[in-house]
Amino acid sequence: MEKGYVAEKEIQVMYADTDMMGVIYHGSYIKWLEVGRMQLIADVGYDYVAMERSGYYAPVYNVNITYKKSLKYGDRAFVRTWVAKNTGMRTDYGFEIVNGDGDVCTFGTTTHIVVKKVNGEFKPVAFKKVFPEWFGKYEQIKVDEE
Repeated sequence: MEKGYVAEKEIQVMYADTDMMGVIYHGSYIKWLEVGRMQLIADVGYDYVAMERSGYYAPVYNVNITYKKSLKYGDRAFVRTWVAKNTGMRTDYGFEIVNGDGDVCTFGTTTHIVVKKVNGEFKPVAFKKVFPEWFGKYEQIKVDEE
């Protein structure tokens, strides 16, 4: 994989994802961002479940979403995900959700930190230190958005 890698995954748009206005409910996009992040992680050769089994987790620290164009039930949708920033403590995943025509409908970032459960509490740890190979892979593929 090369610098600037973008994972892509088709989303199954279901009727249950819609709101009273007949468009995709804004909260439905959050789960699609997770689908995209899991696709990216798998594409680069890592396994989030294995991370959890080793006692570490990567919860969401921040979500930033801009809704530009509505999606409706029956539309084709794709989530594109990339590493936008990787500081060693926080990872920002950039994303966009596009329709079947390639129009950007939603875009933004999610920020994740890595934590370890210690004495019943989650304590932040440095991603760079606990998963140095994974961190290094992200450095190789991140999209330079600056």
